[in-house]
Amino acid sequence: MMRHYFDAELQDLNTEMRTMGHFIEVAIRSAADALRTRDVQKAHEAIAFDEQVDRKERHIEGLCIKLLLQQQPVARDLRMISAALKMITDMERIGDQAADIAEIVISLSEHKQRDGAAHLQKMADTASKMVTASVDAYVAQDADLAAKTIAQDDVIDHLFDTVKRELIEALRQFPEEGENLCDLLLIAKYFERIGDHAQNIAEWVEYSITGRHKGVLL
Repeated sequence: MMRHYFDAELQDLNTEMRTMGHFIEVAIRSAADALRTRDVQKAHEAIAFDEQVDRKERHIEGLCIKLLLQQQPVARDLRMISAALKMITDMERIGDQAADIAEIVISLSEHKQRDGAAHLQKMADTASKMVTASVDAYVAQDADLAAKTIAQDDVIDHLFDTVKRELIEALRQFPEEGENLCDLLLIAKYFERIGDHAQNIAEWVEYSITGRHKGVLL
């Protein structure tokens, strides 16, 4: 009976993790859409979703602590709960960075697009998919999907290098637009960091399955 109750609580945890992942995905896409269209309303939507991400983080943290204190999880259950606590920290930071991107977009709303925007959109799309895949891998306990997600960080890093080169060239040609071009480079850096956090999430998924993590001494 106790195990049945515990399994139901773990299922609730999975559901909450999926919901938090969805909020983050929407925040990233809203920020990316706002960047593409210079839509201030979309930017504000991304900022609003960050607030929902923060609330969800607190809720999941409470659920994990409840599971640890009220139940007696076996090794794999304990890894899943511990991994969830680590994952939501990275997920919350992703929400913050999506909101930071949106704040910059609001300041850029009156300025025209630059060539780097297309690659910025690819960075956003890849980062969003990484977040979704990492949470799916956690719920399904799918080590292969987690590994594939980790590998996608190289794609974002390559795109970041491309955007950086394009913006440096644009700065050489249009020095009067230096402030706006620096803002775009900062946005690219935020997307690159989102990729890093998504990679971290996937690495904690691997830990929940295998018990091995490069940052954990066993």
